[in-house]
Amino acid sequence: MKVKWFGHASFLITSDKGTKIITDPYTPGVYGLEYKQIGESADVVTMSHDHADHNNVSVIPGKPQILKGAGKHQAKGIEFRGIASCHDDCGGKERGDDTIFIFTVDDIKFCHLGDLGRSLTDKEASEIGGVDVLMIPIGGSFTIDAAGADKVIAQIKPRIVFPMHYQTDGCPNFPVANADPFLKGKKNVKKIDDSKIEMRSNQLPKDTQIYVLKHEL
Repeated sequence: MKVKWFGHASFLITSDKGTKIITDPYTPGVYGLEYKQIGESADVVTMSHDHADHNNVSVIPGKPQILKGAGKHQAKGIEFRGIASCHDDCGGKERGDDTIFIFTVDDIKFCHLGDLGRSLTDKEASEIGGVDVLMIPIGGSFTIDAAGADKVIAQIKPRIVFPMHYQTDGCPNFPVANADPFLKGKKNVKKIDDSKIEMRSNQLPKDTQIYVLKHEL
């Protein structure tokens, strides 16, 4: 299976059978995002919350099934679990709700945290359970920052971490930190000179590895 990072919180997961899942498609031009429009088709699109840098589902080709909100969802033979969380550290009063999505593709369990704005509660961590791949915001301001991400990673103990929602040359004016504070001092970092990576369930690292992808768009 393949994972591609478009930029921001938007990834494309393509199964070995060709099923395509896109997470949190953004709207180019909002909030200082300069990433290009996503042109990839999808079978399923997950949306963590209804903000313009995460909810541009209508432009995704392929008439995908749109998943949002807490609870169990079925799409293309895959079960997606939505776990209710918060976009801030004051119960959603400032920036609203956030949905964490859990799903398994080709025997690899994914967790996309959306715009998580605080540490996970014990209940949320228990609901998430063991995870192979964690997609986690690290930029701060609107989400958890580098220190907050470290705490969540320690809670979940994934095998692979994909940082997201941080400042890059695709969003130089987006008011969040770049990846440096999160990566500083860490030895378990692999910088991938590409926007995509192939993975197999029997080849995942035993201990947590951070994979930093180049954004595609």
